[in-house]
Amino acid sequence: MLRSFLYWIYQKRWLLVAVAVGTALYHLPYPEGISKDGYRTLILAIVVVILIISEAVPLPAIALFIAVLQVTFAIAKPSEVAQSYMSDAVFFIMGSLMLAVAIVRQGLDSRLTLAILTLTGPRVRSIMWGFFVISLLLTSFIGEHTVVAMLLPVALTLIRNTSDDPDKVRGLTRMLLFALAFGSIIGSIGTPSGGARNAIMINYLSDFGLAKISYLRWMLFTYPVLLIQIPLAGWLLSRAFKPEHDRLDSAVQKLKSKVAEAGPLTGQQILAIVLFVIIFLAWVFLSDRIGLGVIALAGVFLYLAAGLVHWQEINQRTNWGVVLLFAAAISLGVQLKNTGAALWVAQQILALTGGLLEQFAAAQYAVVVTLTTVVANIMSSSATVAVLGPLFMNFGGDPVLLGMATAVASAFGYLTTVGAPACMIIAATGLVSAKDFVQAGWRIVVVSIAVLMLALLLYWPHIR
Repeated sequence: MLRSFLYWIYQKRWLLVAVAVGTALYHLPYPEGISKDGYRTLILAIVVVILIISEAVPLPAIALFIAVLQVTFAIAKPSEVAQSYMSDAVFFIMGSLMLAVAIVRQGLDSRLTLAILTLTGPRVRSIMWGFFVISLLLTSFIGEHTVVAMLLPVALTLIRNTSDDPDKVRGLTRMLLFALAFGSIIGSIGTPSGGARNAIMINYLSDFGLAKISYLRWMLFTYPVLLIQIPLAGWLLSRAFKPEHDRLDSAVQKLKSKVAEAGPLTGQQILAIVLFVIIFLAWVFLSDRIGLGVIALAGVFLYLAAGLVHWQEINQRTNWGVVLLFAAAISLGVQLKNTGAALWVAQQILALTGGLLEQFAAAQYAVVVTLTTVVANIMSSSATVAVLGPLFMNFGGDPVLLGMATAVASAFGYLTTVGAPACMIIAATGLVSAKDFVQAGWRIVVVSIAVLMLALLLYWPHIR
């Protein structure tokens, strides 16, 4: 009995640490300059960060925990908390996940890969560039987890068609898998539909009365950053690993034969593509009037009405826990702003720097981008934006530029498996190690930070 109890304590040690830290902070004297609600919201944020980093409890449980403590800490009334859990950003995230299920169901992955190989030919480095660029462009519009889920099986098929022994093609494997993952991560900054972090920041900027960022305006900010990163990051990645083969003629031919057996595109597949184009155009031209989320849900309705996907499939394959977590993260961020907690923390950081951050915009940007990148490699990018966004927008500079910088830098999670969904997916194959992430990613982190800093200093202020 005692042994079981001790083992339970060991398993739940980080949960107990989080509870102990929260309890201790709750009973300490409140710091000067912060309201009771603000201090309690800050305690909640600290406890949540500990739970997310340690993975002490399932992430959906953390989402429920955030709602419960907002009410029990008297930070907000139950109706206010419920309202903050449902916004256009949450509709957008939920609709995007549902659309991903509908798109994957059409089985376009092999055809897409064949189109890539037709353009690149059988040379390994050309194939790597093909996977990198196509995944990057696709991820701008349909989310990195969807793109990697579509292309990973085909990349693995190419690898297995080359050799049955993974140890004999480690360089090839790592090159292709990281091309998919890193291309998807870079592409995710391109549009609001590229990642939940983007929708969260758009929601903050709107709710805080700072700016209305439409789909097209987001692209105006981020696509030049994305396009500059393509040649730089791709070149660095092509030299991070040495493939065992220069050409994959046999593997490519086997894939072509497999696709040829499937026949031409079906009517349903063509309709699925047409509907997505319509949804994308609606995001571009109508999002500033009716919202990104409403358009996403309208797209789901069209796919269901056309019979391209069934509700049972959407219900089973949509990660509702992720939707709940994003809703909770947005709610927590709103409370950090509304209670003044984010402003108070920002003021403390500014005071510690002796006014340096207030005097020099470049120093503000450097701190925001660097800290966001570090945190994004420790916990998820969406959680990073949810917690740090309200804080950094109170740094005294242009809150819109600081918020956008936070959102973009949160995508620089190249160094760990938890930094991005794409990294977690390729890590789940067991074919890449933690050391591989550092080897492949550290140079790209440096380049990404440099490109973003240039955009902040030379480009973004002129389109603000």
